[in-house]
Amino acid sequence: MKLLQLILNVLWVVFCGFWMALGYLVAAIICFVLIVTIPFGIASLRIAGYVLWPFGRTTVERPDAGAPSFIGNVIWLVFAGWWLALGHLLTSIPLFVSIIGIPFGWANLKLIPISLMPLGREVVPSDERFGAR
Repeated sequence: MKLLQLILNVLWVVFCGFWMALGYLVAAIICFVLIVTIPFGIASLRIAGYVLWPFGRTTVERPDAGAPSFIGNVIWLVFAGWWLALGHLLTSIPLFVSIIGIPFGWANLKLIPISLMPLGREVVPSDERFGAR
């Protein structure tokens, strides 16, 4: 199973993961420069790592996330989230057209919700059972 995850992640990086992670990195740098938005930059870096190497990991809602995360997600959605979601959508189109890239196209579409609302979520290994923490 770990070998399959490694192969999928390497193919992912080659076909779309690098470019999408670069988009998140640019968003993080902009957030760090603006100083007030540093928490958004941290979230963007966290998701950049996930987007770069997604297979074998998933995201879960943090139980301590509340109203501040929701408000932050609304701000993120307006200023950066929809750009990144659009990037995922546009990247998935050539993957779907290539037929062999259809699984990667679906994976790209599955990343859209976290690109829109990243705050209040954390990346965890997917082989960890739900509620085992």
